[in-house]
Amino acid sequence: MSKPVALILGSGPRVGAAVAAKFASTGYSVAITSRKAAEGKSSEGYLSVKADLSNPSSVSAVFDAVKAEFKAAPSVVIYNAAAFSPPAGDDLFSIPVESLDADLNTNTVSVYAAAKEAVKGWATLTGDSKKVFIYTGNKLNTWVAPMLLTATLGIGKRATSYLIGSADTRYAKDGYRFFYADERNADGSIKGMAIDGEAHADFFAQLASGEGEIPWHATFVKGQGYTKFE
Repeated sequence: MSKPVALILGSGPRVGAAVAAKFASTGYSVAITSRKAAEGKSSEGYLSVKADLSNPSSVSAVFDAVKAEFKAAPSVVIYNAAAFSPPAGDDLFSIPVESLDADLNTNTVSVYAAAKEAVKGWATLTGDSKKVFIYTGNKLNTWVAPMLLTATLGIGKRATSYLIGSADTRYAKDGYRFFYADERNADGSIKGMAIDGEAHADFFAQLASGEGEIPWHATFVKGQGYTKFE
């Protein structure tokens, strides 16, 4: 029986790298994507696909490349890409419309495209492998930051949170799970740039295993796993 496939869209040096290593160590064939990826195999042996996720039309080609390499669609899809355009000082509307549009493509529209491809691929899979889509989120889906630096990121996180919740509500009955994964500090505050790659890897592996009753809005704390916050 062939190994299940995990696809990581937006494989950076912290969360993406840790998650890729975790899934490879637990029996998955792994594919990674980034704008700077070298086509072919990475030094770790992952399938490496170059993709610019600010262009949603590029997403289907990534899934095609994965299926061509592994002869199967990915059962686990992790969306880890993000983008933001800071304003000039405290002038929110100094952000060009074109910049907001590009950031929304990366933060939301390409997520929709990837989720659509994931569901299409899951319908072709046989066996008992879990079908899971995980989006790397943060607290900006429920909280407005006091600074405008990440405004376009927050707009995207809120929109994508609704998308993930809608998808999980619709498809959980079919055995397809969608998660907005959000690492927090123990007091529920935002982690910001202090997010922990290994904590994400461990939690994402748990989500992919189907262990525990975890809702789509999957807030978690390092060393504790899923933790519900009001």
